[in-house]
Amino acid sequence: MKLSLEGIKDKAQWEKIGFTLPDYDIEQATEKARKSPRWVHFGIGNIFRIFIGGIADDLMEKGLLDRGITCVETFDYDVVDKIYAPFDNLGISVILNGDGTREYRVIGSLAEAIKAKSDDPKAWARMKAVFSSRDLQMVSFTITEKGYALKKTDGGYFPFIQADIENGPDKATSAMAIVASMLYTRYQNGKTPIALVSMDNCSQNGAKLKDSVLTIISEWYKRGFVDDGFVSYVEDEKCVTFPWTMIDKITPRPSEKIADDLEKMGIENMQPVITSKKTYIAPFANAEKVQYLVIEDSFPNGRPELEKGYGVYMADRDTVNLTERMKVTACLNPVHTAMGPIGVVLGEELFASMLNHNPDLLKMAHMVEDEGLPMVKDPKILSPKAFADELFNDRFPNEYLGDTNMRLAVDVSQMEGIRFGETIKAYVAKYGSANQLVAIPLGIAGWLRYMLAVDDAGHKFELAPDPMDEELTEAFKDIEVGKPETFTNQLKPILSNERLFFTDLYKDGVGDKVEEMFREMIQGPGAVRATIHKYMA
Repeated sequence: MKLSLEGIKDKAQWEKIGFTLPDYDIEQATEKARKSPRWVHFGIGNIFRIFIGGIADDLMEKGLLDRGITCVETFDYDVVDKIYAPFDNLGISVILNGDGTREYRVIGSLAEAIKAKSDDPKAWARMKAVFSSRDLQMVSFTITEKGYALKKTDGGYFPFIQADIENGPDKATSAMAIVASMLYTRYQNGKTPIALVSMDNCSQNGAKLKDSVLTIISEWYKRGFVDDGFVSYVEDEKCVTFPWTMIDKITPRPSEKIADDLEKMGIENMQPVITSKKTYIAPFANAEKVQYLVIEDSFPNGRPELEKGYGVYMADRDTVNLTERMKVTACLNPVHTAMGPIGVVLGEELFASMLNHNPDLLKMAHMVEDEGLPMVKDPKILSPKAFADELFNDRFPNEYLGDTNMRLAVDVSQMEGIRFGETIKAYVAKYGSANQLVAIPLGIAGWLRYMLAVDDAGHKFELAPDPMDEELTEAFKDIEVGKPETFTNQLKPILSNERLFFTDLYKDGVGDKVEEMFREMIQGPGAVRATIHKYMA
């Protein structure tokens, strides 16, 4: 059996092994999307295919959407070549339930996969044609938080961003410059309205997207690449909007066991691949069933009936902001960010298993949430208590997800401020200091201890990909586990860095506490586990 348009024509064969296949005409929906694109998505990896692609697939099944999504990749072109093209842009959704059962489904809503390469005339022309379409209503994004970053911690532009600024719209290479370039194309071809919808896990994601795009455009305007009418077009909310969202669906990297199981069921070529850019991806995506997507309803050129998709809520900006703060700064993401790197150091591979079998770590996870929740308001459409209870009773304990602590350690430097800084600032605003916090400083100390790339038994390990790996490795090169005297002032520039934490942790009463915890964690073998036990006793 092959995952292809031809291969799924034998519907009975797929249904026999427990698969649900699309009832709509995939080829017709694909053709409509190619001729008249309505929905574009940037960042076409695992969570996009199983979550956003799944929502579109659901709407198409219900007859509420008549064309698929135009999929755009700006970073890892191997994803197009190895995962989209060989399978006719089809994907497999594998939902992993807490009782061990699975739900299999073929996703047919991914109409076209484009490499956004300005040095490829054919691909670039296709991008321009897509963005010139008057029918295009929305562009969504799952490019991770680092996809919006333009500047280094010292405030200067990354070299590739500076190059994009100097080279102008026709030679854009980074995601934000490509988006700005495509908006310029749209402006030049009728100034049709559009919504740019970030669906990434970061606070006020729409504002971050808008700021990054406008920064690029402003730099281009200074250099004469674009006119002031274009700047006004992007700044006019009747023309271009940047809706905020909250997205939630735990999506581990594709499981090799699931790949083996799919092949045993008779489906060919299901094994994951690791691309040249270190993306871990497969022809299938696996995730939990639970999902939430709260979207600010601000679409100047119309939109699909998104609210009729599973787990989707349309709301105003304040409500989106409250749900996002609940999840990203208190409930789910802070627990992942605090516990993932510590789990790696402790040699714990799986997140769920770690919490299920270690009382100290479970208590710390609960405490991270307990410290964050008092600082968030009830968004009403989702209950913070019910959301938190669902996490600890159903979602976090689900060992069938196979979510790894190493995955949770990816890009953690980009998340510290969002996950912890906002809560710390809220404590300072309310109490004058955040020195009463325990689990959050412990999580920050655990991340910095993880950055030494030595586990709690004294063995070296390879760090997960992170934009700050090189910088922090250099900063910590003289610190040795087992020799606490080698730790002097190395943490000062990090914990006081307001670009990283959105605040100076020393002024907030947290920096010295993190240093103390870190010092305890480098005493020698077993010191990390002992430190956690001390503070959780």
